Amino acid sequence: MRMKAEQLYQIRYQIERVKAAHGFYAERLKGVEARDIKTKEDFEKLPFSEKADLRDAYPLGLSAVPDEKIVRIHSSSGTTGTPVIIPYTQQDVLDWAELFKRCYEFAGVTPMDRVQITPGYGLWTAGIGFQLGAERLGAMTIPMGPGNTAKQLKFMQDVNTTVLCATSSYALLLAEEINKRGIRDKLSLRKGIIGSERWGAKMRARIADELGVELYDIYGLTEVYGPGIAINCEYNTGMHYFDDYLYFEIIDPKTGKVLPDGELGELVITTLRKEGAPLIRYRTHDLTRIVPEDEPCPCGRDLPRIDVILGRTDDMVKVHGVNMFPGQMEDVLKTVPGTSSEYQVFIDHVNNRDQVTVFVETAEPEENRPALEKKMKEQFKSMIGVTIIPKAVNIGDLPRSEKKTTRVYDYRY
Repeated sequence: MRMKAEQLYQIRYQIERVKAAHGFYAERLKGVEARDIKTKEDFEKLPFSEKADLRDAYPLGLSAVPDEKIVRIHSSSGTTGTPVIIPYTQQDVLDWAELFKRCYEFAGVTPMDRVQITPGYGLWTAGIGFQLGAERLGAMTIPMGPGNTAKQLKFMQDVNTTVLCATSSYALLLAEEINKRGIRDKLSLRKGIIGSERWGAKMRARIADELGVELYDIYGLTEVYGPGIAINCEYNTGMHYFDDYLYFEIIDPKTGKVLPDGELGELVITTLRKEGAPLIRYRTHDLTRIVPEDEPCPCGRDLPRIDVILGRTDDMVKVHGVNMFPGQMEDVLKTVPGTSSEYQVFIDHVNNRDQVTVFVETAEPEENRPALEKKMKEQFKSMIGVTIIPKAVNIGDLPRSEKKTTRVYDYRY
């Protein structure tokens, strides 16, 4: 990905700001002068930062503005260890609302829509981000938050909700409940904006079919505003991101070397305008690729794209020397007719050997399941190189979540 002149200007300005703030980045960039960053290659010599660094800066060591300019803080959704606190200025809040408004517009949402928001509120950025963007757009906002499925469905019917905002896990739970109650024809849903966790093609197809909506995959992370920094368009050729606010790189997770467009690696983000907590070369640990410029999107928008998020570098598990990611497991299950979108993987150490058990939901009758399990075993061995114990179970047997669904449980450690 080439670096535009205005991006380089903004990067130099951000370096000057964080060094003047005498916080975390002033120490990290000691010896670096903004005026010396004249090219993309100069920029790529700067050190990375990552979540552990942000934790070390707790509580407000990331702040690049005086305390009186901070109007809000958010925190990452992790439940263990020192939290990461991200301060926002009023301009940051306005910028985030603008980014999210653009995402809604990409999805074809208009001021005439009624947007029901089910992700959580509070320190987590999800719910309030969806709300900021919808209000900025001028759509009617229904800030439900998570849970209370019966009330969610009542509001969908009574208020004529047209856009559902949710995690993929909760969207599936709602879709199944709508199907169970037979109320789909009483709903006015037409769009689904889904974020906060990766989801595979089978899950996407199932939610879209059961809800009867067009689905859009929205991306973001608390450290970088929150959700709303990238979204796919109607052609679903990857997620467009906003390069007037963000600079994206893809690196080799092991070496840190910047990879050419089109190659899969770890996404690194630099914020170009963020005031409260600017980030420079922040390693997200999300695995994706930058779509090459010679693969233009049919929508005609002149914005760069990243591909779908395959997984995270810290989601990887190693079994018998083979690296596995949830995204790869979903790709395998996609090749097995009869499997549903829902699966769980349990890894244990039994009789001095790693043992991988894969549960997958299916609507196939009992007599067809041995053949399905046999095919699963063959495909995992062929495509990933791991021998599994396949277990086909009924639709609805695996747990559902109102937040994010855990797919892989590793009990070896």
